[in-house]
Amino acid sequence: MLTINQITENKEAAIKGLEKKHFPQAAECIEQAISYNEKRKAAQTELDKNLAEQNKTAKTIGLLMKEGKKAEAEQAKQEVALLKEQSKKLQEDKDQAEKQLQELLYTIPNLPYDEVPEGTSAEDNVVVKMGGMETQLPENALPHWELAKKYNLIDFDLGVKISGAGFPVYIGQGARLQRALINFFLDEARKAGYTEIMPPTVVNAASGYGTGQLPDKEGQMYHCEVDDLYLIPTAEVPVTNIYRDTILDEAKLPIKNCAYTQCFRREAGSYGKDVRGLNRLHEFSKVEIVRIDTPEHSRESHQEMLDHVEGLLQKLELPYRILRLCGGDMSFTSSICYDFEVYSEAQKRWLEVSSVSNFDTYQANRMHCRYRKDGKKITLCHTLNGSALALPRIVAAILEDFQTPEGIRMPKALIPYTGFEMIQ
Repeated sequence: MLTINQITENKEAAIKGLEKKHFPQAAECIEQAISYNEKRKAAQTELDKNLAEQNKTAKTIGLLMKEGKKAEAEQAKQEVALLKEQSKKLQEDKDQAEKQLQELLYTIPNLPYDEVPEGTSAEDNVVVKMGGMETQLPENALPHWELAKKYNLIDFDLGVKISGAGFPVYIGQGARLQRALINFFLDEARKAGYTEIMPPTVVNAASGYGTGQLPDKEGQMYHCEVDDLYLIPTAEVPVTNIYRDTILDEAKLPIKNCAYTQCFRREAGSYGKDVRGLNRLHEFSKVEIVRIDTPEHSRESHQEMLDHVEGLLQKLELPYRILRLCGGDMSFTSSICYDFEVYSEAQKRWLEVSSVSNFDTYQANRMHCRYRKDGKKITLCHTLNGSALALPRIVAAILEDFQTPEGIRMPKALIPYTGFEMIQ
């Protein structure tokens, strides 16, 4: 969440940033946050004065008793009792203001960086780079859901039988392709210096609040109500929360972690052609990269992460483009975000396969993730993460873009992992 200093030190910049994200009633929320903070500070000031007076008066009681001034001592006791009651009320006022401020800050999104473009939707995102080879498909090329059926790679109907729509069953070479991609992505991450983590796939509410999924995205998360646990929408949540309530050594930053997990998203309200086959699932596999860094180095880290994801797509020989998201299309928690999309030649559309974000101090402030700067001052870290990569649409693009009359060829980089060159 935003720090109160971000709001109070430059109120107009905070309002302008929220307006770029098209956050409703930006000015009203900022003014309300300032009001709650002023109430908190005023209560704290009065409380400190009251406690000081209370301690001062309490010290006189013993002296008055020694001097035999019982009446004055009794009067002092009554004054201390009154001060205690006043202090109790001031503490309640302070706690209430802090609670109101905290609850409000949870609902306010992160501020975008200056280079984030203006815009309201995906149509306003800026294409910053395109790459990859043009694909030439055979006549009557098929979309991936028909290829999956033709080669017995994925059974969508069986997934419906077992769980419901959006839970595919991978079979034979389809399952091997999944496992090959997971291992390929993890190996590439390890080569780039990331430490592999195998985290839980359920998290508590504190973890959801730490990375900003709660209270913003509870409608998209599967909730185990009896235990108050959530199925993770991404490995970002458990991996980043490893560093919740910690003070890190500056010399160990940036921390670089990667993780493969299953991911779960309810995707409520998703219908139509855009959700056919693997385009949008409730359960899917993904490899995530996460960094914890210093403010001075986080932009460099972000660029390194972008380069890493681009390198994966180049090795998979897929046509891709990189987009800088506009304010209206960015996530609640991001300061800046780039999306990677691959082109599905058979569907004639771009498919998002990765988002790589810098969250500045927003998540770190929620998690109390800090480091000791220069061995002295305790400072908030910056957090970053990105998909490297999400599998479903990568699989869809590989099946569609590499189909031939003889079968579906594998990208060269994957053959050591699949153990086969063609799906036939």
